[in-house]
Amino acid sequence: MQGFLGSDGLPPTELLAAGRAEVTGYGGQLVSGTVATVTSCPRVGRHSRLSLEVVLEDGAVLTTRRVLVTTGLRDDIPDIPGVRERWGRDLLHCPYCHGYEVRDQPLGVLAGSPTATEDAVAHAHIVRQWSDDVVFFTHGSALTAEQREQLVARAIGVVDEPVAGLVVEHDRLRGVELANGRVVPRTAVFVRPQPVPNDTLLTDLGCETAQNGWVVVDATGRTSVAGVWAAGNAVNPRAQVITAAGEGSAAAIAINNDLVDEDLPIAVTNLRLGLPVG
Repeated sequence: MQGFLGSDGLPPTELLAAGRAEVTGYGGQLVSGTVATVTSCPRVGRHSRLSLEVVLEDGAVLTTRRVLVTTGLRDDIPDIPGVRERWGRDLLHCPYCHGYEVRDQPLGVLAGSPTATEDAVAHAHIVRQWSDDVVFFTHGSALTAEQREQLVARAIGVVDEPVAGLVVEHDRLRGVELANGRVVPRTAVFVRPQPVPNDTLLTDLGCETAQNGWVVVDATGRTSVAGVWAAGNAVNPRAQVITAAGEGSAAAIAINNDLVDEDLPIAVTNLRLGLPVG
């Protein structure tokens, strides 16, 4: 885990363990399971409270007033031999997370797909900040004259031949093999994956999505469905761990305020009716 102030390089499982210990220490309850569905229950009466039903895969049902979805995303990476096997080791995706660790080494940037050439080129320019030896593998992507000129201007090598796979020796990346058999020596390769949100719970609820297909949230993580918030990579493909944590904090504050706003008119009505207040 990189980029988390005070915890840079910490294994994610250790952060999770510490967080869970804090939650239980404050009296919170943790439930191990996978959520199958979330449904919004109809309100009963004008001043009734909002209710949502959370059903787990084992059939257990939880009833709650608000839901915060933080189900993250998955990375769709190129189907090239060796890419999946070296993922997160010396086949990297984020120059901000991994650039320092591979600084001053022979680096490669692999275009993921012909439809994402612009993003891949931008990735190459960012990676170039970490090394003077960077090669951009187009892998079938067509570069414009301007893109090619910009790469050359920054001394980024360009290889147009299709990539056949990664060459690994003694459990270490040694190079990138091209379709013509030539191997370009590299010790680490970056690729910008296609992020795919794990947002089925949100879309099944009917949460509004933008033109790019991602669920829309406001600055606090509120979705278009009453009582439902989302944070982190489920709705923000660029969120690093520290960003997602901040979004979760903002959502928690907003949820608490929303619950108080919902309770206030009910309390006033009870007061006027002579019912118990509190």
